Amino acid sequence: QVQLVEAGGGSVQAGGALRLSCAASGRTFSRYAMGWFRQGPGKEREFVVAISWSGSSTYYADSVKGRFTISRDYGKNTVYLQMNSLKPEDTAVYYCAAKSSPAGSYYFTKDNGMDYWGKGTLVTVSS
Repeated sequence: QVQLVEAGGGSVQAGGALRLSCAASGRTFSRYAMGWFRQGPGKEREFVVAISWSGSSTYYADSVKGRFTISRDYGKNTVYLQMNSLKPEDTAVYYCAAKSSPAGSYYFTKDNGMDYWGKGTLVTVSS
């Protein structure tokens, strides 16, 4: 069992920055591809970004490419999402997700059956 706990959400003005974190506990964190999804008001949950368990591969949704950066700290069992140049359309609940994989370079690009989810953290961007 893996528990994922997100933190770092909050309110910021457009153009600002936030850093989300996702702390994992339980099974071996290093064998899981990790990523973030988000669900805005009145919208379906959508993929944002993912990173392979080796850390060698990342994949970003077009809407956040160049503004968001994902990273992982194996010593702290934590994944980070640095969000810069935030826009009002980035307003959403952000969810951390994990999916096990035998391949170190594997990453997901959509919700194809995540093994674990966090409970989410709210990000509000005002114009």
